Amino acid sequence: MKILFYGTKSYDEQFFNKILEGYPELDIHFTDANIHKETAALADGYEAVCAFVNADLGTEVIEELHSHHVKLILMRCAGFNNVDLEKAKQCKIAVMRVPGYSPEAVAEHAMALVLTANRHTHKAYIKCRENDFSLGGLMGVNLYGKTAGIIGTGRIGQAMANICRGFGMRVISYDKYENPETGIRYLPLSQVLKESDLISLHCPLTEETRHMINRETIQTMKDGVILVNTSRGGLIKTSDLIEGIRAGKFFAVGLDVYEEESPYVYEDLSDQILQTSTMARLLSFPNVMVTSHQGFLTMEAMEAIAHTTLQNAVDFMEGRHSDHELTGRFCQASKGSRTGTGS
Repeated sequence: MKILFYGTKSYDEQFFNKILEGYPELDIHFTDANIHKETAALADGYEAVCAFVNADLGTEVIEELHSHHVKLILMRCAGFNNVDLEKAKQCKIAVMRVPGYSPEAVAEHAMALVLTANRHTHKAYIKCRENDFSLGGLMGVNLYGKTAGIIGTGRIGQAMANICRGFGMRVISYDKYENPETGIRYLPLSQVLKESDLISLHCPLTEETRHMINRETIQTMKDGVILVNTSRGGLIKTSDLIEGIRAGKFFAVGLDVYEEESPYVYEDLSDQILQTSTMARLLSFPNVMVTSHQGFLTMEAMEAIAHTTLQNAVDFMEGRHSDHELTGRFCQASKGSRTGTGS
């Protein structure tokens, strides 16, 4: 199977090439161009494409891929809200993802954001580099004995809950689908937001969860709450978040994802002027810590992503059922063949 990897960085090539010898049935090629309407034609001659969370796989792109006889879209990530699954089904293009790679990687980054924003570590580092050893503006709060509210208790949420317990925190949670095996106490969302000193978001972006953190829900939170989002930017209505920060509602905010990230995430724009003001406003606040959607970026997570992505391709080729498939089995590319058969 010939696969075109879109939007690749040096670390993608490093980890996929490292294990490629174990998948001799796959012929993979890399391009640093991300996939969108204008670049979808690059997939001509490929049976499959591989994309990341920042790709545009909307209706027009899916139609363009279909016109070039692409049979499989491999998402080298867990999220798929950027994929028009209905159009993929209509075009009989299978979509497969990596549902779990290293939940600990994302949860550990979430706690790193909590600690950095809370104790102003980023500011302290800059001050010390400039020989300023004063402690002004560096006051934090103890996490020990406080309440952590985990919104979404999948594997990442569970990992975050375990970390919070290790800090001596009381853990409560909300999830639409409660899992009694987690050992976490479930409460209604309104109560979790009201009782928590730390709120950490770990749920998918759906029409139901979009802007779940907004002016109304922020008003129900404790004054001085810490909010962290390592899931999807659309969970938070950014304008309402900024309003809450200005009003002093939040002691600290840590964001690895944000609504405006799509045009420039993973790109070096240090010599450019950002065309939107939301990110500039967020970065202007001393109690906000922002990173560039890097929660997944550990060696262990990258190895797991590479293995699962390539195994997904092999499973598709050989017609094996996979829980990683999002669209059902519409076509099966036979091994060594350039065509698929409908089913």
